[in-house]
Amino acid sequence: MGRILRRFGKTAYAIVIFFAAVSVAFGGVRTEIEIPDIPGYLTLKCDLHLHTVYSDGAVWPTVRVDEAWTDGLDAIALTDHIEYLPHAEYGLSGRNRPFEIAKGRAAEAGIILINGGEITRSWPLGHSNAIFVPDVEMLNIEDARKSYEKAAELGAFVFWNHPGWRMPNEIPVWDEVQEDFYQSGLFQGIEIVNGETYYPLAFTWALDKNLTILGNSDAHNPVALDYEKNTVRHRPVTLVFAKERSEAGIHAALRERSTAVYHENTIMGKAEFLKPLATAILEVENPEIIIGERKYAVIKLTNHSCLDIELERGADECPLNLPMQVVIPHRSTAVFSVSGKLNDLVGQTLELPFTLTNFLVSPEQKLAIGLSIKLVPKTGN
Repeated sequence: MGRILRRFGKTAYAIVIFFAAVSVAFGGVRTEIEIPDIPGYLTLKCDLHLHTVYSDGAVWPTVRVDEAWTDGLDAIALTDHIEYLPHAEYGLSGRNRPFEIAKGRAAEAGIILINGGEITRSWPLGHSNAIFVPDVEMLNIEDARKSYEKAAELGAFVFWNHPGWRMPNEIPVWDEVQEDFYQSGLFQGIEIVNGETYYPLAFTWALDKNLTILGNSDAHNPVALDYEKNTVRHRPVTLVFAKERSEAGIHAALRERSTAVYHENTIMGKAEFLKPLATAILEVENPEIIIGERKYAVIKLTNHSCLDIELERGADECPLNLPMQVVIPHRSTAVFSVSGKLNDLVGQTLELPFTLTNFLVSPEQKLAIGLSIKLVPKTGN
């Protein structure tokens, strides 16, 4: 929220025209987010919290589409502030206009575009996004609870934005109003990452209260100004595990809590999704290892993702001696050895216990996995 170009003054039109003109430049080269599908689901990469010049953002709506295409996203939601229209005097006031302006561009780019708005209220309620809204104007209601109730009536999906924003040390507080709205079913998700900020407490709440886990950029500036290319410092992404690549598929997945967050070099979410995701990312290239006279076995482990995977030896017992740590750079293969009484284990299939340190299934818990190998005897000469 701090990275906002807040005031345009009388230069608003010039800025709008400038960003509309350079919009094409964002669509030159697409960088894929290499995070694979998991059994039964497509892994869709989404940013569901974005601003344009129709509230306090610095870019024209079509620029958000071009950025999404460039950054390898499948879907975005345009969520300008419903109650805050700082450029209305320049004609930038229609709450559905960002979606209307960008939808043609999104169709051309193959980006799923979702209409929404940010219900912007003061503490203790704070800000929430309502997305999949057919008419955002209908949420412009003075009474906050009635605005949320109208969102529910319209079938919107609502999530609490940046829950620690403007709080001491950015630590979120679950107040009576959050409890009331939560118990009433008026919001279904929460951002555990907003921009560069990670909220561990929000992650805990999401797990304990069965809220959908989200991580979004909340971009106001051009994304390229805030996130460097060719490093792990990318915009945060909500990974949506959907049954189909469509707006309806994303909506259903959000309601079913089928999400995770990709932030920096870490993925955070429920173990039920992170475990199959880790299995899809990591491949033992030589699952059958021939045992001869050697006292060690060499394992080749490939990383099929854009993350640098970090493994540590797990806590479970293992008859082999494992390395304390293995790092596999993105789209690479690592080679490491294990040792022990290999000949005594010939014919057995072993699960080598590791902990995936940059896969979090809670703020305190890392994902435990097993790498399967089979030790087979050497035959012939």
